[in-house]
Amino acid sequence: MEKRTLTILFLIILTGLLDTRLVTAQGCSDAGFCTMGAMKPDQAYNKKVELKLRSIEVSYYYGESTTSPIINVANLDASFSITNNLGFQIKLPYQWVTGNFDNTSGMGDISLSLTQRVASNERFDINATIGMKIPSNDADKKDSGSKRPASKGLSLPMYYQTSLGSYDFVAGGSMISSKWLVAAGVQMALTANNNNFWRGEWFPPTYPSESYVMTYDNATKLKRGTDVMIRVERNFRFSNYSFNIGLLPIYRITKDQIADRTTGEYQKLEGTTGLAMTLLSSFTYNFNVSNSIKLSYGRKFTDRKVNPDGLTRVQVFIVAYGFRF
Repeated sequence: MEKRTLTILFLIILTGLLDTRLVTAQGCSDAGFCTMGAMKPDQAYNKKVELKLRSIEVSYYYGESTTSPIINVANLDASFSITNNLGFQIKLPYQWVTGNFDNTSGMGDISLSLTQRVASNERFDINATIGMKIPSNDADKKDSGSKRPASKGLSLPMYYQTSLGSYDFVAGGSMISSKWLVAAGVQMALTANNNNFWRGEWFPPTYPSESYVMTYDNATKLKRGTDVMIRVERNFRFSNYSFNIGLLPIYRITKDQIADRTTGEYQKLEGTTGLAMTLLSSFTYNFNVSNSIKLSYGRKFTDRKVNPDGLTRVQVFIVAYGFRF
């Protein structure tokens, strides 16, 4: 049964590699809750060797959007044990974006979480996480005019923003064994952001291609809908290295909302709910019990129709160095 499952997953990867037109969906690494606490992929698990309970991971993320922006993120992910069963995690990202409209950079949103081990035996652990994301700015960076003077001062789409601009609540849990990780989580935006992108302002002569401008969705004072995720991951662990493959479906269960530019009243956006499915894989090499390097790759093959939050990615690459102490 496991061989059949792995064959199907590898065939899906191959299909995605051969036809990138099918591969677009939400990039959870940007929203962040899929890598918080119990929901984090490729978690260390070894009942025979005592694991070091503190870790620092430095990573570089490269993401290709469905329009022109390329999103780069340097991230510091630190985890500390408070007790043997309770841990604290903080993630500090710095993001820079290059695209046809402009280039931007700045601190990303800060993620904070507490994870409690609620059950443990020789076969598996069960963990629960609660946390939040804190915005680094109001998600309304303006065009610098460096590429087109006519657009200077206009609000940029969310793809160019380094923050989602909202305070978010995050909760979830997982079951992890030597072979499997099954996790579920929810992310709920508690506030709206202050983005003022309105594509009508960018139509010619401001930007020469109206069809390109239309690839960005309006995001005025965006209130993101609530996301629910499930992670199913199969791990293959050896003495010095491991690799895994898994699926990450994210379902937006409530509609995004934007404010009317005239009345200020919020309107729900059709096409913003639904499933975004990601296929993920990674390879980790452990130099010793303290040092490791990890390569990760993700492809998306389903998407929502409308994505004003700017989280849609074609594919992502991540390289990370981890230190446990």
